[in-house]
Amino acid sequence: MAVAGPIGPVMSREEVDRALTRLGSEYEAMEESLFALKDHSGRRLLEGTELTGRTKERWAAAAPAIPLLWTHFEVYGTALQVACEVRARRRWPSSGDLAELTDLLRGSGVTVAGGTLPDTACALTGSAKLSEQISLEQLVERMNGWYEQVMAVVTASGAVWSALLARVDLLAAEAKRVQSLAESVGVTPGAHPSGDELEQLIVGLAQLRAEVVADPLAFWMPARGRPSQGGFPGRTGTHRYDRVERELEDIRREVEAVLHVRDDAEHRLLRLRDVLSRADRTLTEARGARGEVLAKIAASEVPAVRGPAAALREQLATAAEYSRSGQWHRLSPLLDGLEQQADEELERARASLTAVTAPLAVRAELRGRLDAYKAKSAQYGTADDPLLMERYDQARRLLWSAPCDLKAAERTVLRYQQTVMEMMAPGQAGPEHRQGEGEPG
Repeated sequence: MAVAGPIGPVMSREEVDRALTRLGSEYEAMEESLFALKDHSGRRLLEGTELTGRTKERWAAAAPAIPLLWTHFEVYGTALQVACEVRARRRWPSSGDLAELTDLLRGSGVTVAGGTLPDTACALTGSAKLSEQISLEQLVERMNGWYEQVMAVVTASGAVWSALLARVDLLAAEAKRVQSLAESVGVTPGAHPSGDELEQLIVGLAQLRAEVVADPLAFWMPARGRPSQGGFPGRTGTHRYDRVERELEDIRREVEAVLHVRDDAEHRLLRLRDVLSRADRTLTEARGARGEVLAKIAASEVPAVRGPAAALREQLATAAEYSRSGQWHRLSPLLDGLEQQADEELERARASLTAVTAPLAVRAELRGRLDAYKAKSAQYGTADDPLLMERYDQARRLLWSAPCDLKAAERTVLRYQQTVMEMMAPGQAGPEHRQGEGEPG
C-alpha cells in the first residue's frame, strides 16, 4: 500500500489552482461521458443480447468496469470537493494548506475499494486489493482506461448493428419479393438452378443476421495501425453482405428475364409461327419453280429442294406446351434457340428459291435484251433488214420454246446484238458501241 503524503515539492498556489481547474473539467467531461454511456443504445443491446464469439469475450472483460466507473466517479467527486474546500479556506493558502492540497492532488490521498477489477484496472493497479490509496491523477487515468475499454466494445458493436442489421433486413425483404416472382414463373428449388440458389441465399441471410446480432465485433474492422483490442477507430466489414447482395442481384436478373419471357411469350410464339410459315411457303414455291425449270429449261442442273423443317415444328409445339403449362424457365432458352433457327430456316428457303429460279431469271434477262436491241434497230431504221429479222426470229424461237436451251439462246442473242451494232451508222452507235471508241470502260 502506498504511503500517504506529498510526492515531490509542495505545489504553489498557481499550480494548485491550475490542477483544480483541470480536474474540475475532467470531472464534468467524465460525468457527461458516463451519462452518455448509460443511455447508449449499443450498451443496452449488449446487456440484453445473448452474445457469442469475440463480442462475448470482449464484453465479459469490459462490462464489470461500468459499475466501478460510477463508484470511482463518486470517489473522485468527493475527493475533488474536499480539495476545493481546502483551497477555499483562504485566498492566500498557508504552507499547511498547500501541503494538504499537494497530498490530495499529487499524493496517494484518495482511498478506493478494490475487489474484482477489469483487465484494464489490473494493468494499472496490479493484483486486486480490498482497498488502495491513489492520487486524483491516477484515479482519472484509471477511469479513462476503463471508459475507453467499455466504449471500444459499445461503439464498435453499435456501429455494426446500425450499419448491417437494417441492410440485412432490407435485403431479406427483397429476397422474399424475388422469391415470390420466381415462384410465379416456375423458378423453384429442384426445378431451376436459380430457385435452389435463392433458397440457399435466404437461409444464408437469416444466418448472417443471427451472427450480426450475437457477435457484431466479428464484423468490425479496426483501423490499420491500431491494436485490434482497441476496437476503434475502424469500420464495419460488409464483404459478406456485399457478396450476398451481388448474388441476389444475379438471381433477380435471371428471374426478371424469365418473367419477360412470360410477358412476351405469345408475341414471340406468333412470330415463330409466322417465320416458319413463310419458310414453308417459300420452299413450296421453290419446289413448284423447280418443276417449271425442269420443264422449260433444257440441259440445266437444278438443285433439289428439301422438305419443311419437321424438327423445328416439333420444337415449336413443345414451346407452345411450355407456355400453356407456365413452364417459363424452360420456355426461355427454348425460344432463344428456336428464334435463331427459324430465321436461318427462312434464309435457307429463300436461298433455295433463288438457286432454283436462276435459269428462269437468265432466260428473262435474255428476252429483255433481245427486245431492247430490236427496239434499237427500229430506232435506226434497220429493223426490216432480212439478216436482222432472220437472226431475231432464231433467237426468239429458242427463248420462247420449251424446253429452252439457254446456252444456245445466249449465243444467238449475242449474235443478233452484234449484228445490230454493226449495222448502225458510224457516229450513231449507242453507248455500248461508243464506249469502245473513246469513252473509258
